Amino acid sequence: MRIAIMQPYFLPYIGYWQLIGAVDVFVVYDNIKYTKKGWINRNRFLLNGKEAVFSLPLRKDSDFLDVKDRFLAPSFNRDELLNRFREAYRKAPGFPTVMPLLEEIIRNPASNLFEYISASIQSVCEFFGIQTPLVVSSTIVCDHSLKAAERVQAICKALGADTYVNPVGGMEIYSREDFCAQGIDLKFLKALSFEYPQSGTSFVPWLSILDVLMFNKKESACEMIGEKHYSLN
Repeated sequence: MRIAIMQPYFLPYIGYWQLIGAVDVFVVYDNIKYTKKGWINRNRFLLNGKEAVFSLPLRKDSDFLDVKDRFLAPSFNRDELLNRFREAYRKAPGFPTVMPLLEEIIRNPASNLFEYISASIQSVCEFFGIQTPLVVSSTIVCDHSLKAAERVQAICKALGADTYVNPVGGMEIYSREDFCAQGIDLKFLKALSFEYPQSGTSFVPWLSILDVLMFNKKESACEMIGEKHYSLN
């Protein structure tokens, strides 16, 4: 069985969805420390032909809390975020199809950060027709005090996985030899470069999946998350 394990990200780039579609089980970390400078609650979109950042505002809390213990700010204005997307993409060809999905995702009443983002991941998977089961990390019986590769290996063993797939950036972190010693085949997924018509004068790559959906037909977007658009080695 092939699995991947990732932090929850809000409307991440296409490689995240390629990874989900490439495995048999996708584990979403909830009991991992929230990082301020990461991309858990923010991403990039196209605004007036240039990249801009959108984010989910968080309630002020300790910097040492896990993702599952963080909450959206009471001041989070869901309609305001929707309006930002509406104004940015209202002329995009996919707008009529994608806007209802965005409204469902953003108007989710959940206040817990993990619940809010995990629901958005499930919604986008359903939109794409991805049927990979999503498993919450804290529900897996293993030693969650382990760190880095050892924790990943423990989760793989707990789920009976013989193959672990990580984004290509993990090549600097994980060793094939170490995983092999534990009876696990380590593979890396790399999203292949591609372009599509946007509203700007030059193409801006690797934006939120929102941009892919807005500027491509649903069928084309679904094809882009398929194995022809990534390498797995």
